[in-house]
Amino acid sequence: MSEVSIRDDGTIEVVDGEQVLVYTPYAVTAPDGTTVAHESRGGQMAAVWAGAVGEAFVEVSHLGHGPEGGELVMVVTRPGHSPDVALGALVTDDIPATVPDSWPAAVDLAIGLIVDTTLDSGTKDDVEAFHQRLLGVWFGHG
Repeated sequence: MSEVSIRDDGTIEVVDGEQVLVYTPYAVTAPDGTTVAHESRGGQMAAVWAGAVGEAFVEVSHLGHGPEGGELVMVVTRPGHSPDVALGALVTDDIPATVPDSWPAAVDLAIGLIVDTTLDSGTKDDVEAFHQRLLGVWFGHG
């Protein structure tokens, strides 16, 4: 049976038996030891990577550049559970005075992945409120 948990260091772990996947906001270590990262951070992934961890199906996506570029989003689908979603560095505590054009669009896409809550960025309402603040800065009203 697969388990999803947040480690003390903030990384997210998907475990099923001997298989372990570790998610961080910019890189994922697959059960076979392969590192998955966006090409802007030296990885091979342009848009999406998918794999299995036991009975869990894991999708890692780059929805668009956020504050630093190359941010990864993860969705874990397990039988009998709502999807587990991690937004990593795509949602931040602070928004800079200017934002990359793709950041609001990436957060908008991420909102569509959330059922009720995320593993690391609060509830869907929290992410929607962040998106509105982000749009305010992007349109010059922040």
